[in-house]
Amino acid sequence: METVEGTILAGSGFEAVEGRVVVEDGRITAVEPTDTASNNIVVPAFVNAHTHLGDSVAKEAAVGLSLEEAVVPPDSLKHRRLSEVDRDQLVQAMEQTLRFMQQTGTVSTLDFREFGTTGTRALRDAAESLAIDPFIFGSDETEVLDIADGYGASGANDDDFGDERATCRDRGVPFAIHAGEPDATDIHPALDLEPDLLVHMVHARQEHLDRVAAQSVPIAVCPRANAVLGVGKPPIRDLLDYTTVALGTDNVMLNPPSMFREMAYTSNVFDVTPTEVLRMATTAGAKIAGLDCGVIEPGKRAALTVIDGGSDNLAGAVDPVAAVVRRAGAMDVERVLC
Repeated sequence: METVEGTILAGSGFEAVEGRVVVEDGRITAVEPTDTASNNIVVPAFVNAHTHLGDSVAKEAAVGLSLEEAVVPPDSLKHRRLSEVDRDQLVQAMEQTLRFMQQTGTVSTLDFREFGTTGTRALRDAAESLAIDPFIFGSDETEVLDIADGYGASGANDDDFGDERATCRDRGVPFAIHAGEPDATDIHPALDLEPDLLVHMVHARQEHLDRVAAQSVPIAVCPRANAVLGVGKPPIRDLLDYTTVALGTDNVMLNPPSMFREMAYTSNVFDVTPTEVLRMATTAGAKIAGLDCGVIEPGKRAALTVIDGGSDNLAGAVDPVAAVVRRAGAMDVERVLC
C-alpha cells in the first residue's frame, strides 16, 4: 500500500479534498480527507484524445504549410517524411515523444497510426519499455485490427470506409474518423458511418450537432493544431452542450503533445470553465477509449499526476483546478503514477 498526499481533485467534479489517495496493487482504494503538510495537487493522469505520433520524425517541418500541404494523404510533407524514414528511426522518435508525454502526466493517448500493421507494430515497440499505453487506431487495411485497438479513418471524402466500419462493428472495436477540419463537406458522410469517435469538427453546424447528439458520438478537439494550420476554431462551447468532448494535441510535427499547453490554450481562447477543460483532458478521453482511469475515486486505476502546488509558478494560487488548467506546466510535475 502507498499513499499520495496533497489537495486531491476528486471525483467527476474535481472537488478539492485536502487529504490522501490510498493505492493498493495499482488501484485506488480510498480518498481520505485528512490534514496534510503537502502542497501537492493530485489530478487524474491525462488522456490525450488525438495524436499522430509518427509525426515525431518531422517536428516543426510543416509549420507554415496549409492543411493539404502538411498532412493530407498521400502526397503531403508528413506522408513523404514517413515513407522516407527507416523503422528504427521511427520507433526511436515515437518512443521519445511517448516518454515526454509520460513525464508530463499523460497515461494514454488515442493515436491514429499510419501504414497499417507495420505502423501499428512500430508504435507497440515504441511503447514497450514505457508505462504510458497508447490506444492505437490503425489504418489502411482491415487486417490491422488483429493488433490495433480500433480503426482510424482519414476522412469520409478520402474513401468509402464502409468495409472498415463493418469490420470494427463485427469485432466490437471502435471506429474513429476525422471530420469537419478543412470544411463541413465530410461531416454528414462521416456520421453516416455511425462512428464511435469524430475528430476535429471545426466546421460543425446546428444540423451536425443535432445528429451528433442523436447518435451520441463523442468528439476529440485539437484547437492548437487547428490554429497552426489556419482551419478555424472548433465550436467547443456548442459541442460540449451536445456530447462528450475530449482534448487532443494532434500532429506532433505541429505542436508538442503537452496537455498543459492544450488546456491553457483552450481555457484562454474558448468559452469554457477550468473544470470543463480538465474533464476534457482526463475523464472524457478515458471514457471514449474505455480506459479505467480519468477520475480519482475508489476502484479506479491509480493513474495520477502529482503537481507541485508550492512551486514558484503555482505558489499562492487560490483555485487548484484553475491553477492546473491555466498555469501549470511540465516543470511543475512532481511525480506520475501510471
